[in-house]
Amino acid sequence: MTTPSRSIDPTTPILVGCGDVTDMATPVEAGRSPFDLLAEAGRRALQDAGAAGLAASIDTVAMLRLFSDTSHRFKSNIGTSTNSPKSVANRLGLSASRHIYTWNGGNMPQYLVNGFAEQIAAGAMRAAMIVGGEALRTQRGVQLGGFEVSWAEDPGGEPEQAGDPRRGWSDCEDRHNMRAAITMYPLIENAIRGQRGRSMETHLKAMAKLFARFAAVAAANPYATRRAGYSAEALATIDGGNRWIGLPYPRLMVANAYIDQAAAVVMTSVGQARELGIPEHKWVFLHGCADGHDHWFLSDRTELGASPAIRAGAKRAFAMAGRTIEDVDFFDLYSCFPSAVEIACQEIGLSEDDPRGQTVTGGLPYFGGPGNSYVLNSISEMMRRVRGKPSSLGLVTANGNYITKHSFGLYSTEPTLGPWRREDPHVLQSELDRLPTVALTEAASGPARIETYTVMYGKSAPDYAVVMGRLDATGERFVANTPVDPAVLADLAARDSLGRPGHVAHADGRNTFTPA
Repeated sequence: MTTPSRSIDPTTPILVGCGDVTDMATPVEAGRSPFDLLAEAGRRALQDAGAAGLAASIDTVAMLRLFSDTSHRFKSNIGTSTNSPKSVANRLGLSASRHIYTWNGGNMPQYLVNGFAEQIAAGAMRAAMIVGGEALRTQRGVQLGGFEVSWAEDPGGEPEQAGDPRRGWSDCEDRHNMRAAITMYPLIENAIRGQRGRSMETHLKAMAKLFARFAAVAAANPYATRRAGYSAEALATIDGGNRWIGLPYPRLMVANAYIDQAAAVVMTSVGQARELGIPEHKWVFLHGCADGHDHWFLSDRTELGASPAIRAGAKRAFAMAGRTIEDVDFFDLYSCFPSAVEIACQEIGLSEDDPRGQTVTGGLPYFGGPGNSYVLNSISEMMRRVRGKPSSLGLVTANGNYITKHSFGLYSTEPTLGPWRREDPHVLQSELDRLPTVALTEAASGPARIETYTVMYGKSAPDYAVVMGRLDATGERFVANTPVDPAVLADLAARDSLGRPGHVAHADGRNTFTPA
């Protein structure tokens, strides 16, 4: 039964506005900047809330970190802002006193919503706008085309920082070229394949079946960037348009980053919403939430195809909401690669064939993967879904780094009961930090076997390989590369090499594994 609106605690945090922009058509030479794109999403979120005075009440503008400020792979040579969230706020005429720019991580949109809900409930924040997105399609087009475009601007001041600034890989992983998502997730995926006892072909078909469901959702989403509705057969067919990227992933199973896409949401309290006259049918409540991270480095984790943090975090969010997974009507599970979805399903107890599906957007490969901010689009779409089905419940999961940082949100138009409170996230994190790590040697030598592996591809052929293995003598884990030999790489890619024996040697700070 719906709670009468006047009995809702006025300090209760709510989401009241959402907006999305996908622009794959504007000529790149027009030079539409990410700040222009994000401001348009923010404008739509304000319009969605339907209250003229909302903009003036916003005291906080937070922006998800751009990929150009995150990774050298996406570095811009056409400039950026010295205070990105303020650049967006200025375009919207917002006089916010706080401007926040996050550190990297796909978990950060939900992390911000969780944290801002707590601040709103405590009376420390009146109203907040969260914006995020990328204009990497335009950026790459401008850089390749040599067009005269500058995105440099100095709106003054320095933004606050939010999130965790630590990089996601260890020095040992770095020395073995194991520092990018497209390397880490294939290692995780092959570990999952081993756990499930599948052949390479069977697992490829299983991944394709899973992601064909995502592609079908994207096909019906007007904001999606890939709307072809790829079949499972198409996703599992390796050809010029779907070449190998990092074994076992072909191109159409990885997040699509070179897009122009943005989203924005606006949060405030029930009391402020009433004062501003925001219609109650726009209100979306955060019933449950949690934040936590697994052991920071992949090579330290005892199980490569599992996530204790997802398991425990989802459990905390459901407990806070007083609900179970059976109560959820809509899901959006973070989907940068199939392994992210497979592990999330495994840990929250959702079948990969569940008729409710795992996405409301279409996922990062098909809807779009706008850098660190995809989950903001996910939250925006989830708001529309639960508004369209009053009293329904939606779960959003968010993942940063390499199945590392996790945030959860349970959304509904049904009001929460009593004062809004969440458990201190440090309680969960202290439990996760006490979990065991694996014994790892950085200088490995002797007979060994492959625990998991990936072969990374260039444009047309294998380029190098990364192996995580175990020493026969001690059982210790190690990270290694194979010899850069076309025959070795081709053989590793052609046949199932999980559990394959060989010999590892250490020289000049690096381990080299030679398969038998």
